[in-house]
Amino acid sequence: MSALPEIRELVLRHAGGATPAGLVLHRSDGPTEPMPGQTAPVFVLVVQGAKRAVLGERVFTYGAGEFLVASMELPVIAHVSRASAAEPYLVMGLALRPTLIAELVLDAPLPAAGGPSPGVGVSSAGDELLDVVVRLLRLLDRPDDQRVLWTGAERELVWRLLTGPQRGTVRQIGLGDGNVVQVGRAIRWIREHHADLFRVEDVARVAGMSVTSLHRHFRAVTTMTPIQFQKVIRLQAARARLLAEPGDVAAVGFAVGYESASQFSREYRRLFGLPPGQDAARLAGVDPARLADV
Repeated sequence: MSALPEIRELVLRHAGGATPAGLVLHRSDGPTEPMPGQTAPVFVLVVQGAKRAVLGERVFTYGAGEFLVASMELPVIAHVSRASAAEPYLVMGLALRPTLIAELVLDAPLPAAGGPSPGVGVSSAGDELLDVVVRLLRLLDRPDDQRVLWTGAERELVWRLLTGPQRGTVRQIGLGDGNVVQVGRAIRWIREHHADLFRVEDVARVAGMSVTSLHRHFRAVTTMTPIQFQKVIRLQAARARLLAEPGDVAAVGFAVGYESASQFSREYRRLFGLPPGQDAARLAGVDPARLADV
């Protein structure tokens, strides 16, 4: 029998309360607005309801009994797509520690992946994985047991991920191959220089790759080219500015690197569904609690 019903009860009981470092339990009583955010090395299990996330050209929709794994910081636009007061969206998130993953891979060597895996993946959670999750969450009701058993349960959960359908993505967190490390270097550089004009050759040089190799491996991990990635980072930065300080839309566009106000407005609308001024005005009246979650 699936452990999902018991996991649901445990998340309902402990959502919003104190949890061990790296563990987040969250509920939402209704759908949320699509909002930009950044992934991190994390395991996310949806327990009830559903969520939708967009990364570049890929759309991930995952519901009860499905999990998402991310291996690095990538720009996503996500929202809770199915939730109600009667059946709230319930989710568990656990940060994935690179040192633990590296230790497990070294202790019990696993076959190397054939190439870079996508930085984000979604799969159904099997009974073995759900069994580990429910035993981990039961420890929240037993503080004395938690102090002794938490590390072992976390280790077992990560092992199940390393031997499951998203093993390539999880492995990258602890023992990224040379290409993944180089792509990560390129991602960090683009984030730091998103408002600047640059050539792909500049990014390839920073990453220590040829332009051809950078394009191939960057797209494999992020689903985007470096220039597309820069555009998404720019637009996410613009939306954050508009939400924090509504005002001169053109000035915000220039601040994140656009030289044309019309191009900024056009690309913003394509990504977020409304022109920047209208989008900021609409979100200004939305409860902040409805904008972001795990």
